[in-house]
Order: sequence, then C-alpha cells, then structure tokens
Amino acid sequence: MNPFVPLSRRLTRLAARLADFLARKWKNNFYLYLAALFTVLVVYDAFFLHFAAQMKQATFDTMVRYRVVVPKPDKDIVIVDINEASLAAMAKDYGRWPWPRQVLGEFLERVERQKPKAVVFDILFSDPDVYNPDSDAYFDAAVAATDNTFFPMLRLDPADDALSQIKPGMIPGVTALEGADKNATVAVVLPPFKSILQGGRLGLHNIYPDPDGIARQYLAYLDDDGWKIPSLPLRVAAQLGYVQPEARRFLLNWRGKPFSYHTVSFSDVYADLTSKNRKRPPDEFTGKIVIIGSTAPSLFDVKPTPISRMHPGVEILATALDNLKHGDYLRFPDARLAYLLLTLAIVWATAWGFYRGSGQDKFDRLFGASQFILIAVSYASINLTTTYINLTGPVTIGLAYFTLARLYAFATGKALEKSMVRTSRDHQGELHAVLMLVRLGHTGGPAAREKIRKALGKMGRAANSAELLKGRQQGLWGLFEDTLAISWVCREDDADCRAQVAADAAAISQAAGPLLQKHDANADNENICFVHQARMAGGESAADEWRALFAETLLRRTESKQ
Repeated sequence: MNPFVPLSRRLTRLAARLADFLARKWKNNFYLYLAALFTVLVVYDAFFLHFAAQMKQATFDTMVRYRVVVPKPDKDIVIVDINEASLAAMAKDYGRWPWPRQVLGEFLERVERQKPKAVVFDILFSDPDVYNPDSDAYFDAAVAATDNTFFPMLRLDPADDALSQIKPGMIPGVTALEGADKNATVAVVLPPFKSILQGGRLGLHNIYPDPDGIARQYLAYLDDDGWKIPSLPLRVAAQLGYVQPEARRFLLNWRGKPFSYHTVSFSDVYADLTSKNRKRPPDEFTGKIVIIGSTAPSLFDVKPTPISRMHPGVEILATALDNLKHGDYLRFPDARLAYLLLTLAIVWATAWGFYRGSGQDKFDRLFGASQFILIAVSYASINLTTTYINLTGPVTIGLAYFTLARLYAFATGKALEKSMVRTSRDHQGELHAVLMLVRLGHTGGPAAREKIRKALGKMGRAANSAELLKGRQQGLWGLFEDTLAISWVCREDDADCRAQVAADAAAISQAAGPLLQKHDANADNENICFVHQARMAGGESAADEWRALFAETLLRRTESKQ
C-alpha cells in the first residue's frame, strides 16, 4: 500500500474544508478584499519598491530584441576598429597596445585630407607617454590642425571629488546651470594634450548601466553641483547642429545586433593611408562621422545591452550618435500616475467581474483579449514610434490578480453555489420547501442554457438555488434531462417568506416561456414549468427529505402529463 495515498487524501480533504470555510466566511467579497490588498501593494510599489519598473526593463529587452521594424544604421557613421587583427598586425612594428601616439597622429592627418564631418576618438588619453615625448608632440600637433576632432574624458567616482583639484569651470565645454557651485571640484580624467583642451571638444564617454547591469540608456549630460558636463555624443551633436535632448539620459534606439555599423579595420586603413600605392577609395571618409575605437575583447571595452551580453562600447557610442543625429532616440514618458491608475483599473474591473459572477468562459476571453491588446500597444509603440509605452507592469499585476481570483473561484465554486439542501441542513425544525422544474428542451446549446439558468435564478427577492440537471438518464429519470431545477426553502411559520416564494415562482413561470424562445430553446409551449411544494424537517434528515421531494415532484409531473 502506498503510504502517501492516505496523506494525499487528508490534504485533499483539508483543502476542501478550507475552501468551504473561505466560501462561507468571505463568499464573493473575497474578490473585493483581494483587490484592496493589491491596491495597497501596487501603490507602495509605485513609490518605494519599484518592482513593476524592473519588470518593464525585462520586457523592453525582449521587445527590442525581437521587434519587427528595426531602424537601419546610418551609412555615414563609420567605425575604424582596433580589433584583434589590427593588434596582431601592428604588433611587429609598434609593439603591444597602446601604440605610440604618433601612429594615431599620422592616421588623423591622412584621414583629415578626405574631409570627414567629424573624427571621434573612443580612446581615453589619460597620461603622457614619458618614454616617447616626441610621439606625443606629433599627435598634439596633428590635433591642433583640426577643428572637427572630439575626445573623451572619464568621470570618476563622485566620492573622489574632494581629492580633485579640477573645478568644473576649468573644463572646456562645461557650462554653469542655475545655482552652480563655483567652489566645487570634480574627479575627472582629462587628456594631457594642450591642443585637445584648447579645442574644447570634450565629452564624457562613461556608460552608466541600469541597476541590473544592462546598458539601455546613454548619458546626455551630468549635472554635478549645478554644472552641465556633456557626454561625448552630446558634444558632437552640439558641434554638428543636431537637436539635443533635454533629459539627462535617453533610451537608445538600437540599430540591431553588434557590428551592424559599417566597420573597417584600423590596420588595413592605416597600411593603405601610409602606402605609396593606395587601393582604398580616396573619398572613403569624406563627409562621414569617423569613430576610432576598439572591439577587441582583450581591451575589455564591452558592455551588456538588451541586444547582446557582449556589446562593444564603440558600437554603443555609434548608436548614441546615430540617435542624436536623427532625433529618434526612444522617449519613455514617466507617466507614473497614469500607469498606477491603469493598473488599479484593471485590478478593480477584474474584481468586479468575479464579484458579479460573470460567465467564466466569456469573462476569461474578455480578460485575455484586454491583456493581449495592452501588450500589443507596447509592442507596436516600439516598432512604429519613438515613444515607448510600457504597459508591462499593469498587465503583469492584472494577470497576477486574475490568477489568484480564478484559483479561489475554482477552489470555492461549489461551496459558493446556493444550495437549498445545505440551507435546510443548517436550520432545525419544520421547513417549507418549493421545487420548480423548467423544461429547457434539447436545443439552444450549453451557453444558452447557462444564460437561462442565471436569468431565472436572479429573478425574485427570495433566496433560491438554480441548477441544471444534465446527463443521459434512461427510463423515468430521463425526464430530468435538460431541465432546470429552481428550489426555495423557508421556515414553515414564516408567512412572509412563503408568500414571497410563491410570488417569485409565479413570476418565473410567466418569464420562462419568452426567455426560452429568445434563446431558441425547443421546449413545449405547454407545461414548461411545474411547481411542487412540501413540508420537510430540517437538520441531518434534510438531504433525504429533498430526495423524496424530487421523486414526488417527478411523479406528480409525470401524472400531470398523462
């Protein structure tokens, strides 16, 4: 014998008793109590926990990764890639990275002859090369001859600001906002070249990921003690006359998987530029935005993004520049109140549907359709517009409420049904019982019969139980097939209740015929309803009394047809 069988049976019985207890204690009010609890949790999360906001990020990643309409990368943005092949090719002449700055200076001089729109270095120059001062001087002179080169600076941990001697006003391109602290210092790594500092074409190239470590946004500028420190893409945008975002950060509108932008190898281009017999087009970079950076894994410039866990930093920079050039970075309205109200509307509308006892199949389809529509709105917004409407939070919370409510409805469905047998058991003494049988016929379908049951069961003021008798019985009991049984019970000495039951039964008898015709139920126009009443004893013997009443009602009905 399986020792787990008795345990499973006990657990099943315990669950049934718990469901019966909840049904008796809370009944349909449970759905309203649950909605009130969800309201408290949703409001608290909106202002403190931000769990729903984290769900939005995960959904955004999925939608942007699998969207149908993907913007194409700008053809005028070219990445000159210091990849592994370039590191290997240049190593024999210039050693390991970093190479002497003269290499970059020569590269810049030759590229500038093609008149690019901008040359953006995604390479941080943090210290002078003390072993090759002439090389640094060459690079400094090459930069000084340009007016379209841009360079990064690195923002360090703000905790180190007190140790820095650099004031924001000392940094070219940094502007004072209202209330700027002129005595503040900022920990930042600046290029050690005079030409770069005098040119003033500097910007931060820090990439700040979200709390989960995924880079979804790009910094437009930092507000440090009232000083506006621009990012490198924003500095380029300002120089080239692109519209600049007002927000400090903007949500990147990704152009696809990594290596989507036109990319050329640094070593190949450098070898051709310094060769007497050039094979590459002489206008390869004319009018282009040239970004010099690295995708080599050994240089560790990779970040996790919604598109890839190993997204090269130079490609992220290119995406940010592309977004600013076209002004199509994603807007994400911080409509916290609107999202909160929508979430509460979904929860309470669902609660009201369960409370009113709406048809399960119809209600489930309606709820599922509404959630699908909300998800479709989010997905369409990220494919067809630049405003991302993220409805994941309301949908997820609404689904959580629906799941709990449906579980409660499933567990307590039988216990919540009004049963005159149960009512009779709960009362002692003499009772007055009334049973009405309504012949529905064989057509109309299950959905029509259920509508008829609910409509007739809700008529009148006295409590009743309306149940459909189903099955394929044979012989005498086959008369119960496709029959609606409506029953009432009240104390024998309660004249008012008995009168109300009689009035309800008469009203149902009059309404049954037209209602059946409305739903195409094929019942005879005559003898649609049959009512029988009897006195019975309450308490433990109530079940046997009701069986006898049903049998007697069946016999009376049979006799009336003969």
